[in-house]
Amino acid sequence: MLSVLRVHLPSDIPVVGCDLTPYLLLRRPDKTVTNDDVPESAPLDGHFLTYKWYRIQSDRKVAVCSVHPSELATLQCLGCVKAKIPVVKSYHCSPKCFSDAWQHHRVLHDHAASAINENGNEEEEIFGRFNSTGSGVINSSLSGSASSASLTNGSTLYPAAVTQRSGGEIWFEVGRSKTYTPSADDIGHVLKFECVVVDAETKLPVGHPNTILTSRVIPAPSPIPRRLIPVSGADMMAQLDSDGRISSSGTFTIMSYNILSDSYASSELYSYCPPWALSWPYRRQNLLREIVGYRADILCLQEVQNDHFEEFFAPELDKHGYQALYKRKTNEVYGGNIHTIDGCATFFRRDRFSHVKKYEVEFNKAAQSLTEVAVQSTQKKVALNRLVKDNVALIVVLEAKFSTQGADNPGKRQLLCVANTHVNVPPELKDVKIWQVHTLLKGLEKIAASADIPMLVCGDFNSVPGSAPHSLLAMGKLDPLHPELLVDPLAILRPHSKLTHQLPLVSAYSPFARGVGLGLEHQRRKMDITTNEPLFTNCTRDFIGTLDYIFYTADSLTVESLLELLDEDSLRKDTALPSPEWQGLDANTSRSSWRWPRK
Repeated sequence: MLSVLRVHLPSDIPVVGCDLTPYLLLRRPDKTVTNDDVPESAPLDGHFLTYKWYRIQSDRKVAVCSVHPSELATLQCLGCVKAKIPVVKSYHCSPKCFSDAWQHHRVLHDHAASAINENGNEEEEIFGRFNSTGSGVINSSLSGSASSASLTNGSTLYPAAVTQRSGGEIWFEVGRSKTYTPSADDIGHVLKFECVVVDAETKLPVGHPNTILTSRVIPAPSPIPRRLIPVSGADMMAQLDSDGRISSSGTFTIMSYNILSDSYASSELYSYCPPWALSWPYRRQNLLREIVGYRADILCLQEVQNDHFEEFFAPELDKHGYQALYKRKTNEVYGGNIHTIDGCATFFRRDRFSHVKKYEVEFNKAAQSLTEVAVQSTQKKVALNRLVKDNVALIVVLEAKFSTQGADNPGKRQLLCVANTHVNVPPELKDVKIWQVHTLLKGLEKIAASADIPMLVCGDFNSVPGSAPHSLLAMGKLDPLHPELLVDPLAILRPHSKLTHQLPLVSAYSPFARGVGLGLEHQRRKMDITTNEPLFTNCTRDFIGTLDYIFYTADSLTVESLLELLDEDSLRKDTALPSPEWQGLDANTSRSSWRWPRK
């Protein structure tokens, strides 16, 4: 007979808006073990499975900390309540928690004071707006003996209210499918999953139900929205349309983001991140919210798993008007599941651009061609083992559907070439990394030679400012004495004079260093003045530095604005990437707006 051997959840802590799908291990009548579902429509040996979800509707309602959502709240920011900021963001587990988070938290107050938060409606829908007289949800937390604290910023903290009545637990049924998505009504409550084997003929349960309890449901933390900072002296705020996008006809925005593939997001690698915040159901919800919230016209994403592209990102972003293109890594050297191979995904708004052509760069194929002509036959196997690293690049040519206002001929097609890559090579293989970047640049040169076309080169290059790959991109050549050129056992970088390109590429964030405009001085403090790059885009416990870039052809494009840079305080002192708020590996998610210059 069909029986259930094991039931467990991928994460102990359920999060609002994140699907909860238990893992079931079943024993078939023939004694084999499976994790396949057995629905009523396809019974197995006269039996099937039914599911139920319950909320333990206790009389005692708790609030959780907005900074550390696995901790109970003891204090509440009165300023948030007065400003009508969603109450879930007002809770803190201690005065120290609030004080440490103040620089991050105060932005909520600033946004509320100046205007309604850009994402307010969405957040209200997801989190709910809780108050003691509203939806019936009690605004309370566990009793906090912590005293109220008054900060010099004018915001006052009060112990969060506690309401407790006598009475037993009430189990309230909330779902009858295998997957359940917690809502705002579930915050602070425990959920129970129940699985029962049912006789297909009698429709009666067989044996005891299998149950599992969750921890209390927590709200999903979210990062503070970030602004576009003008760098050309233009008043960009005056050019935003009702959706928050740049409305000027000749301007477009692009974003590049390493979202961190789920296959790499392990607790072993990121032990500092809570397991519930590493789970894919949680991360995908917050990644989508963040990506859509930036409202870029072009998206360049790295580390997008093959199955996640097909089943999640492509269909979800299609709902928001994006067309999708994808290039997964080649799998000749990959020993895992083909579905978990990641790659580069480029999306563009169908109302802003149309697809003209796509080029796929497979560095493995380039390595095979190189070894055929440049490596002695006795060393071909050694050379391939060093060069074949599975990396790819996706190059897309788009045509603007809007007037660029800068073309010589108003009737001329305005094309744009966007390259998206992830150069993921072990640090000791410096020659391979340089060779891959040079190979990509030579391919882009061929495209530029065939048409007068502006270019954007986006991606995670895993190269710090001043490294050989970065210098090659930014300077068009390499100093023959660059120390990274000393690592060249296959002689693939010789002569060094060949390591050049003619594309007038400039790093997108360099205008922060040389521009004149409101707020630029504050951004410059977050930059390395020697390289004109952000102090960091990647921030883990083991590494803080810049690895992600957008380069553009300065003779054909002009930067108008850039996404404000983060500082370490914005990421909070007690965390690193990925974190409950920031799910990708690129802290300073590159978003820029551009204009074809008038000629």
